[in-house]
Amino acid sequence: MDEDFTTPDERPDAAAGTGEAGDVGGVVAAFGRQLKLLRQRAGLEREGLGKLVGYSPSSIASFEQGRRIPTPAAIDKADEVLGAGGLLVALKEEVAKAQYPAFFRDMAVLEAKASHLCEYATLVVPGLLQSRDYAHAVFQQQRPLLSEEVIEQRLCARMARQEIYERFPAPLMSFILEEPVLRRPIGGRSVMRTQLEQILILAGNRNVDVQVMPLDREDHAALGGPFTTVETARGERFAYAEVQTSSHLYSEPSKTQDFAARYGILRSQALTPRESLAFVETLLGEA
Repeated sequence: MDEDFTTPDERPDAAAGTGEAGDVGGVVAAFGRQLKLLRQRAGLEREGLGKLVGYSPSSIASFEQGRRIPTPAAIDKADEVLGAGGLLVALKEEVAKAQYPAFFRDMAVLEAKASHLCEYATLVVPGLLQSRDYAHAVFQQQRPLLSEEVIEQRLCARMARQEIYERFPAPLMSFILEEPVLRRPIGGRSVMRTQLEQILILAGNRNVDVQVMPLDREDHAALGGPFTTVETARGERFAYAEVQTSSHLYSEPSKTQDFAARYGILRSQALTPRESLAFVETLLGEA
């Protein structure tokens, strides 16, 4: 991987408001056509295949039409029950990558195998902490507008990322949220109330720390914007920064060390995890 990885202005959703028609659509549509042909060859209706792989007929239809991306486990099961001989499994990695916008795909791969993950958020609740309704509201507000199909794909992908909480051994995760992130009622007050409850629930995990950076702090070590640091089980360290239509993934030691040091100072300046949860509970009572 390059030491300083940068994707240019290539967000597929920036094209005419249609979403990732050329990028995601190509891979996912090809998988869907393959799935449909194999199902028909096996003499199964969508309902029959759905029962075998644990999905509803409407979900199978969504897979075949490229409107929804199946999980890796679903692809493995479908390949097995349809006797595909690895044809579907061969597309699994590309299908998995396709569920994310191009600028985030390398980070998604790292996130999935992280042993330590630290994220500093300034505008919205981090994706790994988002409730489904909050995430949906975030996608709906993107400009240019995303199509309903892309919103559904992105939403499924974001929720799938939260399978990280079920991993063993569990990765150590730390989140620092600016106070306005918790006060901005994206999606409305009802959605935000559910989001605050979600944060409290996830912060109850022993491997998760959530801290709040209050507005009244005079000292602040990260005025340069949001970022994430990741360490893998092999000791590899990365830092990720994203703004508008550009993202940067760093692996050069001098840069990752700077991000790690910045995050460490930021943790000392923010409310403690215990104080932060009390703060979130106070906001919840006001919601």
